[in-house]
Amino acid sequence: MSSRKQSAPSPETQAEAIRIAKATQKVGQTKEQTRLVAQGIQKGIEQYKKQQKAKAREQDKLKKKVSRSKASNEADTPSETITTETVIYKHNKLAWGLLIASWVGFAVYLLLPPIQ
Repeated sequence: MSSRKQSAPSPETQAEAIRIAKATQKVGQTKEQTRLVAQGIQKGIEQYKKQQKAKAREQDKLKKKVSRSKASNEADTPSETITTETVIYKHNKLAWGLLIASWVGFAVYLLLPPIQ
């Protein structure tokens, strides 16, 4: 990577750096000093843009990885769904069994004479 030539900064970046340098210019500061400050600001802006591009690339990689893992998990999902449905079915049997038992118990209570 160090053998690559560094591209020239965009005109927008240069203009922004000059604008910031002039806004922070102190009384008695020479044009040369202001130009050097603008160059420093320009380098800072370029560094910031590089960091943001790197973060964006990492986020894209992470999104792709997550979408791939979701796609692979979707193949496993049907077997999990069947297991979940089976458990729900067993819960339904239990609920119906308790309902019937409670009604039978209530009927027996009403039909038997009270014990004295």
